Amino acid sequence: MNPAPRPAATVALLREAAGTIEVFMLQRTRGAAFLAGAYVFPGGAIDEDDADPRIMQRVVGLDDGEASVRLGLAAGGLAYWVAAVRECFEEAGILLAWDEQRRPVSAERAAALEHLRAPLNAGELSFAEFLERERLIVPAHQLAYFGHWITAPGRSRRFDTRFFVAIAPPGQAGSHDNSETIHNLWLHPQEALEHNAQGKIELVFATKHTLAELARFSRPYDTFEHVKALPEIETNRACWAKGRDGPKLFRRADPQYFEIHWCDPDESGNTSYDLVPGAPKRLDRWVTRITAPNPGMMTGPGTNSYLVGERDFALIDPGPAIGSHIEALLAAGAGRIKWVLCTHTHLDHSPAAAAIREATGAELIGRPAPPGASQDRGFAPERVPAHGETLALGEISLRALHTPGHASNHLCYFLEQSGMLFTGDHVMQGSTVVINPPDGDMRAYLASLEALLAEEFAIFAPGHGYLIGAPHKELRRLIAHRLAREAKVVAALAKLGDATLEALLPAVYEDVPHKLHAVAARSLHAHLDKLVAEGSVRVAAGRYRHLG
Repeated sequence: MNPAPRPAATVALLREAAGTIEVFMLQRTRGAAFLAGAYVFPGGAIDEDDADPRIMQRVVGLDDGEASVRLGLAAGGLAYWVAAVRECFEEAGILLAWDEQRRPVSAERAAALEHLRAPLNAGELSFAEFLERERLIVPAHQLAYFGHWITAPGRSRRFDTRFFVAIAPPGQAGSHDNSETIHNLWLHPQEALEHNAQGKIELVFATKHTLAELARFSRPYDTFEHVKALPEIETNRACWAKGRDGPKLFRRADPQYFEIHWCDPDESGNTSYDLVPGAPKRLDRWVTRITAPNPGMMTGPGTNSYLVGERDFALIDPGPAIGSHIEALLAAGAGRIKWVLCTHTHLDHSPAAAAIREATGAELIGRPAPPGASQDRGFAPERVPAHGETLALGEISLRALHTPGHASNHLCYFLEQSGMLFTGDHVMQGSTVVINPPDGDMRAYLASLEALLAEEFAIFAPGHGYLIGAPHKELRRLIAHRLAREAKVVAALAKLGDATLEALLPAVYEDVPHKLHAVAARSLHAHLDKLVAEGSVRVAAGRYRHLG
């Protein structure tokens, strides 16, 4: 069974106690069809009546257009705020409402309305009637949107749940309803996590993740203001895939997550999570990946080669000149490889091009190799695309984007049919790329990353590792990471004064294992070259000094 997820809303209620925060939690009855026995925040499915126009007229602080944009919906977003308020009262007895003079409902009045929870739960009294009769309004701006979690396939019930945060009204302590919920408690988020680890309470993954985020704060107001200011909320949609270790569930933090969703949009669970050298993997209608058998510290699981097209194929990054890999590419290409494109000419990306061309007559496309021992000087492209040039290759179109930094001749290729960007080593899954002067250039690398932010991509297909989702977030993460490392270089120079690269290395890369320091030294050199070129650092006789 794989039912469509039902829209739902839940709210983490916060209060201050002994100088820190507490969150309200309810235990679901052990006979419940969903999350039986687990401790949860108040919430439930969206009812059709939550969008009742009579209710909408009684919502202040947010309109449906604003709410829908916040949730990434075309319309109907405000019903999630209404549902969160309704469920909070029905399940927990806490009323997040104002009177018509826009004064919060007092604890005494909320207690006086307690008897209406049961008829609301039973559907004998609609929420619209309740608000009208009691002359109440819903202050939607008092709830901040915090999370988006979708139940994994395989459950008989699935929910597409929006998580909210709100500060509990003073004096409203809440209670369980003795129907769907059988116990309630207030406790610090970290305490809840510890109780779960000790087996005292049961928590599901989404709840644990939310509690861990809330545990960072000590005051409800600070928590609420932080959540309200979040620029975007990620969707967390756990997914199943199969592989050598049997079926496995993957979450957003797992490296396979976005690839599984891309390859298996119907959530069948039949796509593979393995990345096996020599085994072709169909990623979508247009693209098949074959990984070379050259795993290592610099190459991860191996170099990815991509066959792109349906009738005729463009082969992106043929990889190293390893016989078994060349045989695998030719077998998967089945006589239909017409073009070979290289992102750059490092020895793990382009050397197989010559053998593929000899076997197929394919046209070689890319940029000639710059000087350097790590370059494939034998790569002789027949076509050198300009930055922004669109290559019409049979039924597909690939736009070439010059992205120097990791290598001066580096190109990314944008498949316009699907929104997939083949990033070579400009963006690598699971790691940051090495910038190795003199051909590697940190200024150029950061500028290239910034330039890609102006483009609209759906997903990245890197030279090493799995497909990378949330492309713009990943670009911003890489830029922030490099700038944070640069700040550490500046701080180390300020502390040490004149310093050699060797003296700076342990201070700047103290978070990197010592065995990787030789590789890190290359990127440190690139950072220092950037600072020297910008005029903020001076170098003389191999010693660097910050001029700021």
